[in-house]
Amino acid sequence: MSKYYGKLAGYGRHVPEAIVTNQDLAERIDTSNQWIVERTGIRERRIISDTEHCSDLATAASQKAMDKAGITAEEVDLIIVATSSPDYLTPPVSSQVQHNLGAKKAGAFVMVVGCTGFVYALATAYQFMHSGEYRNIIVTGVEVTSRNVDWNDRNTCVLFGDGAAAVVIQRTTQETGMLAHHLGSDGSGYEHIIQVSGGTRFPTTHERLDEGLHFLKMNGREVFKFATSVMGETLQIVLDKAGLKISDIDLFIPHQANARIIEFAAKQAGLPPEKVFINVDRYGNTSAASVPIALSEAFEQGRLKEGSLVAMVAFGSGLTWGSCLIRL
Repeated sequence: MSKYYGKLAGYGRHVPEAIVTNQDLAERIDTSNQWIVERTGIRERRIISDTEHCSDLATAASQKAMDKAGITAEEVDLIIVATSSPDYLTPPVSSQVQHNLGAKKAGAFVMVVGCTGFVYALATAYQFMHSGEYRNIIVTGVEVTSRNVDWNDRNTCVLFGDGAAAVVIQRTTQETGMLAHHLGSDGSGYEHIIQVSGGTRFPTTHERLDEGLHFLKMNGREVFKFATSVMGETLQIVLDKAGLKISDIDLFIPHQANARIIEFAAKQAGLPPEKVFINVDRYGNTSAASVPIALSEAFEQGRLKEGSLVAMVAFGSGLTWGSCLIRL
């Protein structure tokens, strides 16, 4: 019986054209470019227009990944969309993307794990590959968090940006693809990244809207402590699972939430700066889209090639975290 693996056969990203700089924000709220850069490393972010939606970004990124992989819509077996900011709570945005792409034979579902979503979705896709069930799977990370933040709250609105990126995982008998993964969750910290209203526990009412409970809230201090404690740990776990060392990593792609967190984690792990990919300065925190956007840029910049070992680590609401090692 053949043993199946998953090759990363295509990638693509799609981000809004509109760029909002720190200076733009400083003209609207009590903040400054220096204040934002010193605390986060962010200089600008992309913000979706009034006529664009989550499904549009996800569809465009997925189509670009399909084109890169050289597959048609008829060849797509499964679509996994990682997002916490879909067009609607129901129907799932994955079905909208499936319809937009014309992938009539594909199943589709959404992975809702906040910023960790793409890593969770990627790990899930590889299980379908290893089983031999599917030949082509699209994994997309997309967010339009700008629609969920209070643009008068400088503690959150300066952090986030919108965007999407996708990959095509293709079945192969070659020994390549995901070598190991690690997924974690600690629900005791669920309130540190939360949108209180909008679900079934606290349905939307006029009173809750007036209180701003439908906006995303984040305890930055607690999230920083959490992130810096789990990133190095989960990276070491996947290395141990794969029987590899830090020095074996060709490129480390972490969730792009905060440059200070990334630099701390890299230093803790013993990774030199040239092996760490950072683009948070140009996109801000794009949540579930941040790791795949960085991955697509790394390919385009020639920092990844066939045979490279890439490590991806993410953390997010839940609180959740995840890591994986992929041989390209």
